[in-house]
Amino acid sequence: MTHKLKIIPLGGLGEIGKNMTAIEFGSDIIVIDCGLGFPDEDMYGIDIVIPDISYLKANAEKVRGIIITHGHEDHIGAVPYVIHDLNVPIYATPLTAALIELKLEEHDLLYNTQIFTKKAGDIFRLGCFSIEFITVNHSIADAVALAIKTPFGTIVHTGDFKIDLTPVQGKVIDLPRFGQLGNEGVLALMSDSTNVEKPGLSASERKVGETFDILFKNCDQRIIITTFASNVHRLQQIIDVAAKYKRKVAITGRSMENILRVATVLGYLNAPENVLVDITQINKLPKEKVVIISTGSQGETMSALYRMAFSEHRQINISPGDRVIISASAIPGNENMISKVIDELFHKGAEVIYDRNTALHVSGHASQEEQKMMLALVRPKFFIPVHGEYRMLVKHAELGKLMGVEPKNVVIAENGKIIEISKKSIKLNGAVQSGAVMVDGMGVGDVGSVVMRDRHRLAEDGMVVIVVTLSSWDNVLLSDPEILTRGFVYVKEAEDMLEELKRVTKETVLACEENGVKDWSAIKSRIKSNVSGYLYKTTKRSPMILPLISEI
Repeated sequence: MTHKLKIIPLGGLGEIGKNMTAIEFGSDIIVIDCGLGFPDEDMYGIDIVIPDISYLKANAEKVRGIIITHGHEDHIGAVPYVIHDLNVPIYATPLTAALIELKLEEHDLLYNTQIFTKKAGDIFRLGCFSIEFITVNHSIADAVALAIKTPFGTIVHTGDFKIDLTPVQGKVIDLPRFGQLGNEGVLALMSDSTNVEKPGLSASERKVGETFDILFKNCDQRIIITTFASNVHRLQQIIDVAAKYKRKVAITGRSMENILRVATVLGYLNAPENVLVDITQINKLPKEKVVIISTGSQGETMSALYRMAFSEHRQINISPGDRVIISASAIPGNENMISKVIDELFHKGAEVIYDRNTALHVSGHASQEEQKMMLALVRPKFFIPVHGEYRMLVKHAELGKLMGVEPKNVVIAENGKIIEISKKSIKLNGAVQSGAVMVDGMGVGDVGSVVMRDRHRLAEDGMVVIVVTLSSWDNVLLSDPEILTRGFVYVKEAEDMLEELKRVTKETVLACEENGVKDWSAIKSRIKSNVSGYLYKTTKRSPMILPLISEI
């Protein structure tokens, strides 16, 4: 039997987030990344979404392990949920492994999960696959690309990357190794598409540090900075510039505190002696000697910055003259939340600095010229754009063709589609179950299309509850129906309509009685149908109708 090499994206294609890809050959499957995504605006009540792993669960005996490229939520956020159903070893760099451990500890899964720590340059074997970690630059420390040797040839997966020749900490991306792999021959390249629409090169993280220096110099105000908690390099730059201008630094926000603790223990972050102080001590210090690093760069309602803005923070109140620096770009969909926080900060009299033109944030993803360089170094036979919305994948595919990959050897895939590779050809061949599994509180996957449809109706048109009391002896209506509404109409201004609803309901029940309909479900169905018809005709709205029958 001839085995086939299959690449199966389960998340991260046609979207930003919930990255997960399976690579399969014969009786072996490895999984790359295990990320979450954020819910769409119409996913009412949903906290996060994670990839559908039905295919992996059905083939659990083949899965040799999960390999994580770096510690961002869209690459590790689904680990606790997936591991609960698919308990396989995890392989990651030290910082990434530590962040995963924090998540597993929260879900009481840490001691039941095997995590193997690997460093850039390490090579390990899983089934028929040999995996090598390769240093890349990104907006979090310890990010790696993967060189995966398969029976048919080498697959290079870039992970999220950029080419930063002056990184704040750590090594420069290992371009020589990518070039060496290209010389040896690369079967397929899977490359980050996020910034394919941006010409040129992504700026170095050091540019942000230069901006911080300008904003700290000669500043006699209290400084509050919010950024992504995971960006250890940026935290280091904030601490360094604070120390330079003899300011104390306090951290607020759970995720920020966790990152600081883990990164310090592992040696990825170094704070000069006596610079860090506890947040409870901050109000005892002169304002011009204080820097507060806070969570909340995306306007999250439970974040420290949000609580400061709306006077809900236990230790910190925003005062007129405070300089608030937002050192992050908005994740698509979060713009309104961020604007709300910024407006409230201005209301409090704060000076808010968030202009993108001031180099307060640089991307951690490669722009066009860096993507071209990766293609030029690796020189793959086959090219698969990943990590991006569909238009990004298309544009990256065009870039691949421009760099010499034969058009027939470029594949634009979607989640769930099976990419089948031989030594000579690549094609889409079949599909597996995929999609978004919704997480609502403690519930995973228990909110489906029916529940979401009901939530849409409740959010858009409200609810009407109709209580009907029937005789237990002969199902005769004993009193007028009772009408309750929530989110539909203001009762005091709709008394005539509610009386008409009672009439429609009463006539429906009496008609059921006359026709010998005694089954409660049938009676409820007719009430629902007639009331819905009346309300739509009268109001052009379709609230959820909930008939209830009580028996006396």
